[in-house]
Amino acid sequence: MRPDYLSQGEAARLFPVLATTSKEGRTTAVVLSCLTSIHEFGQSLLKSVGVRVGKTSTVDAFTEIVFSGDKNATKDRPDGLLIVKTGQREWRALVETKVASNVLDDDQVDRYRNLAKLHGVDCVITISNQFTSKPENHPLQSVRKSRSKIPVYHWSWMFVLTTADLLISNNEIADPDQLYLLNELKRFLTHESTGIKGFDRMPAEWTELNKLVSASEGIPAKSEAAQVVLEAWHQETRDLSLILSRQTETLVREKLPRKHMDDPNLRIKEEFASLRETKRLSTTLIIPDAASPVEIYANLMTRTISVEMFLRAPEDKKSTKARVNWLLRQLKAVETPDIHVRLMWPGSSEATLYPLEDLREDSATAETGKETMQVLGFHILLSRRVGAKFTQQTNFISLLEEIVPEFYQEVGQNLVAWRKSAPKIKSKRDGSLDVSIEALEEEAEEMALDS
Repeated sequence: MRPDYLSQGEAARLFPVLATTSKEGRTTAVVLSCLTSIHEFGQSLLKSVGVRVGKTSTVDAFTEIVFSGDKNATKDRPDGLLIVKTGQREWRALVETKVASNVLDDDQVDRYRNLAKLHGVDCVITISNQFTSKPENHPLQSVRKSRSKIPVYHWSWMFVLTTADLLISNNEIADPDQLYLLNELKRFLTHESTGIKGFDRMPAEWTELNKLVSASEGIPAKSEAAQVVLEAWHQETRDLSLILSRQTETLVREKLPRKHMDDPNLRIKEEFASLRETKRLSTTLIIPDAASPVEIYANLMTRTISVEMFLRAPEDKKSTKARVNWLLRQLKAVETPDIHVRLMWPGSSEATLYPLEDLREDSATAETGKETMQVLGFHILLSRRVGAKFTQQTNFISLLEEIVPEFYQEVGQNLVAWRKSAPKIKSKRDGSLDVSIEALEEEAEEMALDS
């Protein structure tokens, strides 16, 4: 039933009666309907914006809403309204969506913020093909910089799809009918007619920035092109984490310093400084239960995409050769070319880099020039120089999304971090009487006499 404070708005329906040209309205209605109908799906999405949906909570959604007495209804009509009721408490959110290549509009989002404030709505949620590291960090800079007390959260459509996919893959939907419904939503969202897509193209500034770097020119301190490229890179790395989430059926996330999680503008500022200095883009992904984080680099100077993971050398192996052999046993199934191993040594001794094939032929090669040292750790990396394709807007993305999963499937998922063995009970202390006060006193006396 429509709330009294709305003069217009239909309950979100699984089969909305809309014009066939209304991709946005149809997709919004279907997703909001599933959010209200499939408990675990709604619970998971709403949890990402800090809303707890308990067993006694009710979730309702309405589309194409107009508030009673709203004079600007023809101009400001949000795509949806979410209502979560738990006991006497009620939480509400305006929803604004965009599909295909349509992007969120700064002014429109700001107007909806004002509308939310006017009608006592808790927040605004936007959904589009734009990406962000977490719902609180909105893709629009104007939203991030705004001092409004009405929060604006953001879900990418791929985040919505990935949430559904993980719930299905991990058998987290209790009701068979709801599982069927969620799988149908998954089929719906993956159809090209919905206008939902991943991040598939760098901006035009990407080519411009590459030309600048290849000409051996520095990146200007106020380069707008670099700023645009960085924001695009952040969208792509988020999409990449969602791709790996679906491939591994676990929640893959970006590893960001707390200060960057809390302040996206600071992240842009500090990563911009790093880009100017190193001429490369980077990110780190955390894959649950993997041996180490996955580090990804795009080097504009060399037009190289690199992916690597780090393993500490096993301390129970004494020689470098034995430690290298320990690593090689984990890499015996690797067939991907371009795999290298960087060996880390004590103190200020420089790291050494060897092709995996060379170490396979003779692991003692690793000791060359380091005969008196023990290797401390290994960076296992795939570094691929891709030439002109690196500078191309779509090819760069497709290569990145090909190389990173290739590395993880061939290398990363097979790596196991070394850890110390559990301590063993000593043979002379295998009984409780052997460590009694009397036994310890006797042991101390014997040591005193021996000294």
